[in-house]
Amino acid sequence: MTPDAYIALPESKFATVALVDTNGLLRGQMVSTQSLKGILKNGMGMAPAQLALDPTDQLLDMPGVTDGTGDFHDAVLVVDPLTARSIPWAKPGYDMLMLAQYSGETAALCPRSILHKVLTRATDAGLIAKYGMELEYTLFDETGESAKEKGYRNLKTATQHASHDLVLYQAVQSEWYEAVAEMCGPLRINLAKMHEEIGGGFMEACIAAGEGLGPADQLVILKNFLRALAMRQGRSVTFMPRWSESADSQSIHVHISLTDAKGNSVFHDAAEPKGISRRFRHFLGGLQRYLGDMSLLCLPTVNSYRRFAPGTFAPPGLTWGYENRTTCLRVVGHDAGSLRVENRLPGADSNPYLTVAATLAAGVSGILEQIEPMEEILGNGHLAPPQGPDFARSMPEGISRLRGSSFARDWLGERFVETFSATRQSQFDQFRAKVPDVELERFFDLG
Repeated sequence: MTPDAYIALPESKFATVALVDTNGLLRGQMVSTQSLKGILKNGMGMAPAQLALDPTDQLLDMPGVTDGTGDFHDAVLVVDPLTARSIPWAKPGYDMLMLAQYSGETAALCPRSILHKVLTRATDAGLIAKYGMELEYTLFDETGESAKEKGYRNLKTATQHASHDLVLYQAVQSEWYEAVAEMCGPLRINLAKMHEEIGGGFMEACIAAGEGLGPADQLVILKNFLRALAMRQGRSVTFMPRWSESADSQSIHVHISLTDAKGNSVFHDAAEPKGISRRFRHFLGGLQRYLGDMSLLCLPTVNSYRRFAPGTFAPPGLTWGYENRTTCLRVVGHDAGSLRVENRLPGADSNPYLTVAATLAAGVSGILEQIEPMEEILGNGHLAPPQGPDFARSMPEGISRLRGSSFARDWLGERFVETFSATRQSQFDQFRAKVPDVELERFFDLG
């Protein structure tokens, strides 16, 4: 239903207008349908300081916004009417949800606006992106309150054992799977598949491939409403890349391919080995050269880097291989309709708009600059000797590399690089001041 049609219904009272913040959380307001008429025409005010908040509203330093020069003014959000969808469980007349993004100068800070800019630049180069995403998460038979009371330790996961694709656990949890599928209908989420992953309560949900902002919109909404569904059931989910020492890493995998303006595959060439075209090789070369400088977009929190502890299934480096899950850049598919690359670097805590923007910018630049990739990894990539460029292995390195990247400043904008890196530095500094329990246990008595 269009916003205008919704407003015209006598029973329509309120709608929700939401911004996607830097963390991928929806922040917005319920507005009356009478107010919505003006908002659709003129926009809605919301402070850019929303983009300087961590998930629990810890205020981060953002130059020009939350520092000594900031006045916490409102900037204008522009509603995208094409994002209108219905909120599950809400009564008719209160159930419309629409996404908005900042306009004017603040658009330079806004994740949804950043992806729109990168998609447009790729299209101007004659390259149309098609992408889908896989989201990993863990479901707990705990409320947020009970998890906190336990100190987030010894939590009861929805299933007991690691159970990759185990139909037994899928059958036992059929009510959860069915509730997720039902929820996705009104939310206009094109859910392609769901399954058990490699840990207790560890699951995956996949967004089907599409063009434009749509798939990223859907993944953002899915993350937010998976949380809501779990809370409504007296349960909880986490997207932390590593929520315990015994858990494997959680990520968002970006599957992406390109067509030209006529719809022909850019990645496939039947005359080349494995059908990998020369331009696809250059796309991989661009990812290897430039993705590392934008590691911070894929690994945006202090917890992100715990994914790469020894023994996890996280990528070992910016390597590529055909149908090889032990590489970061996994080439998948066999024909013009299926050949694509899977970027396995982003953590489950990353913002989908920013990870897609980073992936597309790096790959398209590889095509434009005709960058050849390193040699393909054959066999277990975790055992292969280090080669070529790498991603950042710590948050300070990620911050430094983003700040120093002329490539990131060109594609994402000077203002975005400045502010995003500053908020990440602020988060790192806040956590650096903490004394973890494990340090007390190790060093208090005898250290």
